[in-house]
Amino acid sequence: MKRKDYHIGPGAASLLLIVVTLSMSVLGMLALMNAQSDYRLSLRSAEVMRQAYGLSNQAEHSLAMLDGVLVACADGAEDDAQWLETVKESLPFGMTMEGRTVSWTEVFVSPTERSMACAVEIAPLGAYPRTEWVEHRLVTELYETEEDETEETWEIWF
Repeated sequence: MKRKDYHIGPGAASLLLIVVTLSMSVLGMLALMNAQSDYRLSLRSAEVMRQAYGLSNQAEHSLAMLDGVLVACADGAEDDAQWLETVKESLPFGMTMEGRTVSWTEVFVSPTERSMACAVEIAPLGAYPRTEWVEHRLVTELYETEEDETEETWEIWF
């Protein structure tokens, strides 16, 4: 039996080298595009979180103002009903009271409107803490053209 030896000539080796180089180049480009996409997504996520924590900070300041109103109204109140009526008349701008629940909305003005829906339950007169969070959530509404009538609402609870 004769044994046949297969030899790869210089043309086949060059062709193989070209195919490997092109494949590695394509994979490198895909990795670069993926990294760039991840970077843009990270920037958008950081901006959304910055706005969300800014809104949460505004909500805490509004809660502190409400707490000041609760303390001020408690000084002259004789009973719980009178106290709640005085609180309802003295609420800071933008806050509404229904029963024992005070609600308001914090708004962040940007290309996409983000807001934080806030609501607290008022404890009875003399109780501490005076309020308890009932609702504290980020609402993001994205509106497209009127023809599409597309509306998406994203809610993030704190």
